[in-house]
Amino acid sequence: MAIKIEKSIVDYSVKKEPEEVAIVPTKELMHEEIARPDELKGYTYKIKTPLSDHAMYVTINNIVLNMGTEHEQEYPFEVFINSKNMEQFQWILALTLVISAVFRKGGDATFLVEELKQVFDPQGGYFKKGGRFMPSLVAEIGEVLETHMRKMGLIEDEELSDAHKALLAEKRAALEHVSARIDKADAGYDSYSNKDQDQDKDSSFPPGAQLCKKCNTAAMVSMDGCMTCLSCGDSKCS
Repeated sequence: MAIKIEKSIVDYSVKKEPEEVAIVPTKELMHEEIARPDELKGYTYKIKTPLSDHAMYVTINNIVLNMGTEHEQEYPFEVFINSKNMEQFQWILALTLVISAVFRKGGDATFLVEELKQVFDPQGGYFKKGGRFMPSLVAEIGEVLETHMRKMGLIEDEELSDAHKALLAEKRAALEHVSARIDKADAGYDSYSNKDQDQDKDSSFPPGAQLCKKCNTAAMVSMDGCMTCLSCGDSKCS
């Protein structure tokens, strides 16, 4: 059908068919608006210290984000700490509420690990089995969070180079001849220390090894005039 043009043509455009836009599924992130599901995946960790006769159990429940997609990811949602020792009930309850609130808020919660691990007990810390020093019970709770977050892939391990690993193996082999355990009868500890604390300090590292400030393990030894940690590889000469 003919159309009569009554006005001057000053511009024109070519009409195109609408393009199909690919719909990309959005990646669900953790935030405070996400309601608690009826079912969560739980992981329980045991903490046994020489400071108490009763063990402490830390349970961390995870929420599964982006379930069934390539972006499926477990994320900590809440934490519970249980123990028969009621002396610390008040601050433990407060700590679990604060940590759970940070988890549900969303974002990067890995900063909690370093914050908790920096807490020192004014009465002194304790040694775990393997010679690892814990400055406080709160710091060990922080280490539990670190272990859990590493399993979830939220914290990545720092791998040593092959050359660094070879150097550590060489230094440990050179110290094998002094790896005999210290006789507890000559240690001069009381019966409690002989039974518990010495057992916790027992490790594969040489007796007399100093405490490494980086990994809190009694594994710092002097080799060739250089203080080197046989656990994490930290060296005063590097």
